[in-house]
Amino acid sequence: MDSDRAFKDAIYEQIARIGRAVAHPRRLELLDLLCQGPMTVEVLARKSGMSVGSTSQHLQHLKEAQLVRVAPRGAARVYRLTDAATCNLFRHLRGLAERYYADMRAITETFIRDREAMETLDSAALQERLAYEEVVLLDVRPAEEYAAGHWPGAISLPLDALMDRLTELPRDRTVVAYCRGPYCVLALHAVETLQHHGFKAVRMVDGVPEWRAQGLPVADGGDSA
Repeated sequence: MDSDRAFKDAIYEQIARIGRAVAHPRRLELLDLLCQGPMTVEVLARKSGMSVGSTSQHLQHLKEAQLVRVAPRGAARVYRLTDAATCNLFRHLRGLAERYYADMRAITETFIRDREAMETLDSAALQERLAYEEVVLLDVRPAEEYAAGHWPGAISLPLDALMDRLTELPRDRTVVAYCRGPYCVLALHAVETLQHHGFKAVRMVDGVPEWRAQGLPVADGGDSA
């Protein structure tokens, strides 16, 4: 019946709104960043390497699809995910790409080929490590991301400040560095720097979105130490 067809067309059109909104690699990167916490368009532009104008345009597409929302904070306008489901959408899309596309595996393997000796941990492995070893856990993201959510007990030491603060780190403990998740390179570079200066350092592949999805505790605020 014509009414049945019209009903289905209308329903799938609404679902397609989300598909069209996320059908751009830059918008997916913005969602990944916003999984860390609210940010202004200027901050998102700097972290994504885009111009403010391009960033604003991509955010508008996400906003029209109701995947993000914006609110004033003083003179600034701050973007945030509409709710946790948006971050879960990004994580599920990423997981499907990891599962189905050999190209994604090849890109990752090529990037880390020269770093094969680098030890990595996921959330479960870290918890096991913490049970028998005293480690130093470093959050090497920018300080505002740490404030929005971090592993309880982690120290905020952004990558760009790491070299100036190496003397603050104990050399008799393993240093575990983490950042935004499995494809964030901040922790990778932090571990390389630490190892080069004689520290025993490993990279944690999971980040705040993965911990929240697993029901693990996430702290917010606190000192950046």
